Amino acid sequence: MKIISVANRKGGVGKTTTTINIATALAAIGKKVLVIDFDPQGNATTSMGIKKQKGAPSSYGVLVGNCDVNKAIVSTDVPNFDLLPSAPDLAAAEVELVDLDGREFIFKKAMRRLQENYDYVLIDCPPSLNLITINAMVASNSVMVPLQCEFLALEGLTDLIKNINAVKRNFNPALALQGIVLTMFSRQNNLSKMIEADVRKYFGDKVYLTVIPRCVRIAEAPSYGKPILIYDFKCSGAQAYIQLAKEFLQREGVL
Repeated sequence: MKIISVANRKGGVGKTTTTINIATALAAIGKKVLVIDFDPQGNATTSMGIKKQKGAPSSYGVLVGNCDVNKAIVSTDVPNFDLLPSAPDLAAAEVELVDLDGREFIFKKAMRRLQENYDYVLIDCPPSLNLITINAMVASNSVMVPLQCEFLALEGLTDLIKNINAVKRNFNPALALQGIVLTMFSRQNNLSKMIEADVRKYFGDKVYLTVIPRCVRIAEAPSYGKPILIYDFKCSGAQAYIQLAKEFLQREGVL
């Protein structure tokens, strides 16, 4: 089982979209996948058509020790794709964890009790480096970074890499950078091309060759509770995520 945190300190860069669509593509070829919604906003939960219910088992309960991880996982409409949903209470988890010993390792210990044999676990992290994100990274083998093709997103990338290295140095020596995914790319926009050139210059083969274009259908899909691969398989965004999943598997040595 490989655990991957999908993280970026900036919001609106495509973390959730990347998480659920890579998961859908992996599930489509028979891989058993679990997505963990670790964002209090619960966008991954909503995007899969699952209603957030106050008091229901969730990633919050798992993180603070109120429920077993196996009892909080739910099935989705996509075969081989399970979800650990979020809850609004997750926003308070940081305060509840701050004074605990070994607070950075709580989620890693909870994940050891996972009974289902998943091939991949993808964690959709909140847009900040807080205790929730640190718990996700400590439990992970690697971090995938979706990067919106605009200047302000690029500006925060270096700091994020420093944060990942700090977690690696202090808590999880095995943590690696899985790769950087360029999202919301516009071939008609010179800024997108400049950002792509700069990122590839500094991070080399850590940047996926596949780029995710700006696509209205991608933005529409969550309101229907479906990944773009199911909502509109033929659109440019869906085809890009299929190609990204293929490249991901190639890097994993599966294809």
